Amino acid sequence: MSLKPRVAITVGDPAGIGPEIAERAAADSRVVEACEPVLYTPPPDTTFTPGVLSAEAGRAAYGTIVRAVDDAQHGRVDAIATAPINKEAFRCAGLPWSGHTDLLAHLTGATHVAMLFYSKALRVVLATVHVALADVPRMLTQTSLEATIMLTARELPRFDIAAPRIAVAGLNPHAGEHGLFGREEETVIGPAIAACRDRRVDVSGPFPGDTVFGRASRGEFDVVVACYHDQGLIPVKLLAFNQAVNVTLGLPIVRTSVDHGTAFDIAGKGIADPESMIAAVLLAARLARSRRSA
Repeated sequence: MSLKPRVAITVGDPAGIGPEIAERAAADSRVVEACEPVLYTPPPDTTFTPGVLSAEAGRAAYGTIVRAVDDAQHGRVDAIATAPINKEAFRCAGLPWSGHTDLLAHLTGATHVAMLFYSKALRVVLATVHVALADVPRMLTQTSLEATIMLTARELPRFDIAAPRIAVAGLNPHAGEHGLFGREEETVIGPAIAACRDRRVDVSGPFPGDTVFGRASRGEFDVVVACYHDQGLIPVKLLAFNQAVNVTLGLPIVRTSVDHGTAFDIAGKGIADPESMIAAVLLAARLARSRRSA
């Protein structure tokens, strides 16, 4: 039996750039040295037009994810690295999930998961994910934020950060300015931070969103918990686009992914950059080895 971890690489939406970056990642010398890559593709008798949204592509992407998760749960692979899916294609196919994260939670029975975007330059965890900006204040509850902070504190040691220093970004401009620009910092975010500090977690904030990511990138914090999707992903993609890896925290299996979408505009042209896919596979292999030795 190979001592290298077996990493499932799903091709994502077959009409996007996923198939080409997955294949190039699987053949990359760095990947082959680190693990045994296993490609998960739609059935060979199916064809898809590059760049064309379709329900069929959404169902095909779903099918490869289900197969990979089943193999991971039964020990046939040690980790999963996923190429991007198209959320609109999922919706066209009648699938209720808004992305990989909630689908993986459903398939594995995980009760609370979170998206970590991991790079050398910056690490960010999202407190809410694919929801409309207008819905964020309602979705951001003290209970959910506490759970995300505690999950972050438990999971970061897997990334060789033994005692993570966690910062939490405020929701409103200037972190609310003592209620002048919003009260969520005082009614939700501050109490969640205090509750986690009472449980011996090194967490601080809420800090203004326009400064906290710069402070973290300079080494003051190990990770920032962002209140909503773009608040966290804009700085990550500015500092580490195509280098950051999306990791699902809270799953019973190892899962990583790219930091970008399906890029229908360049699909099938052979010009997609596979570096984020390669980084995702390498991190999946690293996390799988760490889990083996734990």
